[in-house]
Amino acid sequence: MHDIIRQLDEKRARAALGGGEQRIAAQHAKGKLTARERLEVLLDEGSFEEWDMFVEHRCTDFGMDREAVPGDGVVTGFGMINGRPVFVFSQDFTVFGGSLSEAHAEKICKVMDHAMKAGVPVIGLNDSGGARIQEGVASLGGYAEVFQRNVLASGVIPQISVIMGPCAGGAVYSPAMTDFIFMVKDSSYMFVTGPEVVKTVTHEEVTAEELGGALTHTTRSGVADLAFETDVEALLMVRRFFNYLPLNNREKAPRRQTTDTADRLEMSLDTLVPDNPNKPYDIKELIVKVVDDCEFFELQPDNAKNIIIGLARMQGAPVGIVANQPLVLAGCLDIRSAIKAGRFVRFCDAFNIPILTFVDVPGFMPGTAQEYGGIIKHGAKLLYAYAECTVPKITVITRKAYGGAYDVMSSKHLRGDVNFAWPSAEIAVMGPKGAVAIIFREEKNDPAKLAAREEEYRRTFANPFIAGRRGYIDDVILPHETRKRICRSLAMLRGKRLENPWRKHGNIPL
Repeated sequence: MHDIIRQLDEKRARAALGGGEQRIAAQHAKGKLTARERLEVLLDEGSFEEWDMFVEHRCTDFGMDREAVPGDGVVTGFGMINGRPVFVFSQDFTVFGGSLSEAHAEKICKVMDHAMKAGVPVIGLNDSGGARIQEGVASLGGYAEVFQRNVLASGVIPQISVIMGPCAGGAVYSPAMTDFIFMVKDSSYMFVTGPEVVKTVTHEEVTAEELGGALTHTTRSGVADLAFETDVEALLMVRRFFNYLPLNNREKAPRRQTTDTADRLEMSLDTLVPDNPNKPYDIKELIVKVVDDCEFFELQPDNAKNIIIGLARMQGAPVGIVANQPLVLAGCLDIRSAIKAGRFVRFCDAFNIPILTFVDVPGFMPGTAQEYGGIIKHGAKLLYAYAECTVPKITVITRKAYGGAYDVMSSKHLRGDVNFAWPSAEIAVMGPKGAVAIIFREEKNDPAKLAAREEEYRRTFANPFIAGRRGYIDDVILPHETRKRICRSLAMLRGKRLENPWRKHGNIPL
């Protein structure tokens, strides 16, 4: 028995070393943690249970039979984050550059399968050079096995990807199908083909950071949700973010005790919206003043800034927030904002998180770039997401709600449960200036008459009372009582039951 125990200790020590001291030092020299160090930061102390520590690859070609490392480049298992269970895998770049082999993929698939059975989220820490070339199609098959599980788990358990090093080629598609992607600045990147291939095929000179770095994917492509300065910061923020999520689609998100009372009034909101309807204001001020303890976890803050998305709490319970941002493009909806918000709404709906929508939208962004880019199809994604959504939906119109954009932003017509408007709300087909130019086009050469017509239109239509008369607005509320009214509505909707017609799946306008 003593001999077996000694062998076990030796094997554990060898597996824990990964690619060896020299490669671990190289990892540290880049400012990166090792696979196991990352799990120590992510998980509660002493909670990690590792699986498949002794798994090795089965490849015998190209001298690989002489190079076998226990664990085969990925650390897998389960643990706790703030006392709640989670399955994890952490790729080890010190072992064959974290490349994915058949055995490596099997380890990932095992934890994903068990996560589905247990109804527990999966977090993947990606740091891999891609497919293991020596294994050929077996490695590609391993990727496809992981992809299939990503799809089956979608909408069933939350999936989070943290890109902490290279993630290239087929490797990018697993994170792309997870719910959220976080990256680390200057040390992580994602792309389908690397700079050398790009240079060969398109003759473009581009660095890895420019092509697929954290800033590229959080500001231009919208592929990633957040970028952090270091591995440690990224992992600590994932721990914080995890607190907002339910374990699976059959559970409610976890509640947290708060001393922030539900009936708190915020008098400063009465002066948030300027008297001049064309003057912008910061919708984030409204968000942080309404939610519990002024805590708002914003997602994709640097992509499509004309719309805000993120998670917060109301009376201790998580809510998803979507809000037009008047400071950027006057809050217009465009292609990127519709995609950004639409995917977030679908996530909240899948995991029983109520949605709170703040509306100040003058319409869809006009122009050939938007039309040629498919604004019709992409704008329909947000519309589809809200219309399909069955979780509690509360909408507050703060100022403009014009045209089709009024309909799209969780209107009563898309089964909005509670729809409020501030006294400053303007709900109409279009703004007074555009409307008058069409209705009274014969008076276009008389500026005085047009000005009078605009004022008449504003008094008649650019207010919340026409919509209120028809029941499209449940109440016109004072801005300072917004938190109180939202909290009461959420409490009333806690037992909401609504189902869509049976179908295999809808055909969202992708």
